[in-house]
Amino acid sequence: MFTKILVANRGEIACRVFKTAKAMGIKTVAVYSDADKNALHVQMADEAVHIGAAPASQSYLIIDKIIEACKQTGAEAVHPGYGFLSERAEFAERLKAENIAFIGPPVNAIEAMGDKITSKKLAQEAGVSTVPGHMGLIDDADHAAKIASQIGYPVMIKASAGGGGKGMRIAWNDAEAREGFDRSKSEAASSFGDDRIFIEKFVVQPRHIEIQVLADTHGNCIYLGERECSIQRRNQKVIEEAPSPFLDEATRKAMGEQSVALAQAVGYASAGTVEFIVDKDRNFYFLEMNTRLQVEHPVTELITGVDLVEQMIRVANGEELALAQEDVKLNGWAIESRLYAEDPYRNFLPSIGRLTRYRPPLSSSAGVDTIVRNDTGVYEGGEISMFYDPMIAKLCTWGKNREAAVTAMSHALDAFEVEGIGHNLPFCAAVMKHERFKSGNITTAFIEEEYPDGFEGVTPNDTELKALASIAAAMKLSDERRIGTPIKASGDNDYVAVIDGQHIKLAVQAIDTHFEIALSEDGTKCQVHIDYTPGIPLVRAKVDATDYIIKTTPITGGYRLRVQGLDLNVKIYTPRIAELASLMLEKLPPDTSKLLLCPMPGLIVKLNVQEGDKIEEGQALAIVEAMKMENVLRAEKAGTVSKIPVAVGDSLAVDEVIMEFEG
Repeated sequence: MFTKILVANRGEIACRVFKTAKAMGIKTVAVYSDADKNALHVQMADEAVHIGAAPASQSYLIIDKIIEACKQTGAEAVHPGYGFLSERAEFAERLKAENIAFIGPPVNAIEAMGDKITSKKLAQEAGVSTVPGHMGLIDDADHAAKIASQIGYPVMIKASAGGGGKGMRIAWNDAEAREGFDRSKSEAASSFGDDRIFIEKFVVQPRHIEIQVLADTHGNCIYLGERECSIQRRNQKVIEEAPSPFLDEATRKAMGEQSVALAQAVGYASAGTVEFIVDKDRNFYFLEMNTRLQVEHPVTELITGVDLVEQMIRVANGEELALAQEDVKLNGWAIESRLYAEDPYRNFLPSIGRLTRYRPPLSSSAGVDTIVRNDTGVYEGGEISMFYDPMIAKLCTWGKNREAAVTAMSHALDAFEVEGIGHNLPFCAAVMKHERFKSGNITTAFIEEEYPDGFEGVTPNDTELKALASIAAAMKLSDERRIGTPIKASGDNDYVAVIDGQHIKLAVQAIDTHFEIALSEDGTKCQVHIDYTPGIPLVRAKVDATDYIIKTTPITGGYRLRVQGLDLNVKIYTPRIAELASLMLEKLPPDTSKLLLCPMPGLIVKLNVQEGDKIEEGQALAIVEAMKMENVLRAEKAGTVSKIPVAVGDSLAVDEVIMEFEG
């Protein structure tokens, strides 16, 4: 077995590989850029080597620097993680030439499957069904529009070397095909160093289901079930689960066997994933094969008990698989929520900054009814950089069935404390309680269909309003008792809860172990038990039989409560104060309708207009790059550009002015 492994990656996946390596008694080496000198993966490794400046193109993507780090530390093998160099055949070749083991598939498999155009041709030859599309390279934007028109809209424009949602666009007409080609080509060049583009038919409302395969160098290959990855935004997975709530055993077996056949056709060895789209009739079509460890691999590990990183290391060491296909058993259900540094209230735009608070829910292990696992690469006080992918953590839960896994995830998300940056925790929590998601009736269009105008939070129902009002009132009475404010020793203490524009009258009575709360409007009563200490942001409460885990922050006159995607300010007043508060004037937000503001911290890579230009609604005005994604900013209405105080190459903060308008 190897004695020392270097991980040519950063963040969460580097930390993940280090955990398994250390459990196997293998020494670990981290590499890091200027931006990552204090990163968690650097702290976890036995050794760390600096490899360059913050941009990945000057550090993590430079093969020579990785090889030099191996020589410097004596690392015998390299695990590439995902992204960066993980699917670069040249990297595997260079390592082989230096007699350094690559913990991944053979070079020929990377070349065959890493190129989406070649992989589709090979899949067809291996008898795997594929989506109609143009398998050749595309010359320019006009050529792209012509091909797309011949295939029939809608089409998917993809980077041949792409992954992780980068370099991908859906086009519904010629204009979108041209613009999508330009943007995909540009993103592909900057993210992968390969700007080749291809086009295929976009299957409307498909499910995205993938098969995990595992092969060794002795001719053995198995599949470890499937993962449902249909909850996506901008073609990037947000929530994954295993198994799929849609597949039957016959379809699972057919997809698994085709995946194994494809892997064997290219002499595959290591862990890999074969991705499919599946229509409403369970017809499935090959999309691509990822010749690396997938981001969402933990859900497969949770339902199979197989450590995929360990298996990759053992295969790279020349060992034979200890598992046969008949040994693979799917046990229970697992769900993964990807926690991103993206602000859902700003159309999921990237958010960078310092994590002023980072407290994941407590992890649990096997032998209990539910399992909580958090794979992360950050820590409280650390920074989220503009140079890399915005992932903060992967929160996973396991339960005996899907309902148990969803419930466990809902509670885990509510208990996850992240402050200092915008993040998508509220959105993930909202999905967990969404009736369509809970039913399992999901497609890749779920987010687009259920949140067509973006995510603006969750609208509370009447039961939730009354429950949160009651919890806030119990907190208020607890605070007053703590500071010695005179309260009624017996009988009711009257309050008015102002929540979501409603005034709810409450009579709160403190009992020995709980609070008895009567809602004066309808005469209903509830019992509230709370575990609440001022200054500690998490409140655990039970209203009658319903449990809540709430993140709370004091505000003037009450509390901000965040739970299950809800984010509400609750003011708790005495009846007289409530009467006076209703007379206060509401402060209106400033008018920014004649300004184009930078929606996220990022770099101005293009200005499409000049001062004095007349613009139309929907016209592209500027392109801002943040976290490896190019974001096109468009005009909300017609007008004239009066001032542009920025220039291409400027780094802007969130809400910094890019343009001013007249008319």
